[in-house]
Amino acid sequence: MNEAKAIVNVEKRTWDEALENESWVAPLVDIYETKDDFYLNAYMPGVNKDDIKIKMEEENLVIMGRINFENVNSRKYVLRESDSSNFYRKFRISDSVDYENIEANMENGILSIKLPKHERVKPRNIEIK
Repeated sequence: MNEAKAIVNVEKRTWDEALENESWVAPLVDIYETKDDFYLNAYMPGVNKDDIKIKMEEENLVIMGRINFENVNSRKYVLRESDSSNFYRKFRISDSVDYENIEANMENGILSIKLPKHERVKPRNIEIK
């Protein structure tokens, strides 16, 4: 009975409570750009789509991903080389990004975020008259 209560309490924890009481590491990240967009790929193994929070705080993009500690820690490992941690990372975002049109997708443990460039910073050809 106590185990069931513990699981319910963990599931109800807020993001702020998790930030204060749980282990967090920075995910590995790749960032690249195209003519129209910047792309950020964050590697978060063990994180489900429903356990991700992405937010803009002033000029910072914050990404957080939570794992299910009970599930990971209840396994009977023969060999364990990975750490079990939540993921947290903050990025300063240039004003060249169109904040209103940021898109995100999570697939196979990789969080992909598309950061579209404002029209004013995209390369353009100037016609000679």
